[in-house]
Amino acid sequence: MLYIASDHAGYQLKEEIKRYLQLLNYSFEDLGPKEFDPNDDYPDFAFAVAKKVADEGGEGILFCGTGQGVCLAANKIRGIRAVSAYDEFMARQAKEHLDSNILCLGGRVLDAEMAKKIVKTWLDTGFSGEERHERRLGKIEEMENGQK
Repeated sequence: MLYIASDHAGYQLKEEIKRYLQLLNYSFEDLGPKEFDPNDDYPDFAFAVAKKVADEGGEGILFCGTGQGVCLAANKIRGIRAVSAYDEFMARQAKEHLDSNILCLGGRVLDAEMAKKIVKTWLDTGFSGEERHERRLGKIEEMENGQK
């Protein structure tokens, strides 16, 4: 399952990407907000998506002004590998090398067309499974689990 959410600064881009995902026949769950609220807080939505991904599997896409705030918040949840991407190369590398499970995008820094390219690239790319990437992710997981 794909989970999406935004704060007020990413709301418009989230709505654009929802329409795009529907055109691509992707199934997703929108965890909010349902309407624009200039006083909402990005951690609330980042935590909602990150907890769903961590608990139930799947992937997530988060939106805020820069993509950085939701990324920071989502990465506080154990098992989440959230990344910000500003172009297709970053999106591809995030999946191939980092096995990212949440993509974070900035509504104030990306236009809808670039965001669509990033989303499609990220969704279409798989983890390479190369030993060096597995090893590096293992080190991160050890730290996350307090084993180092």
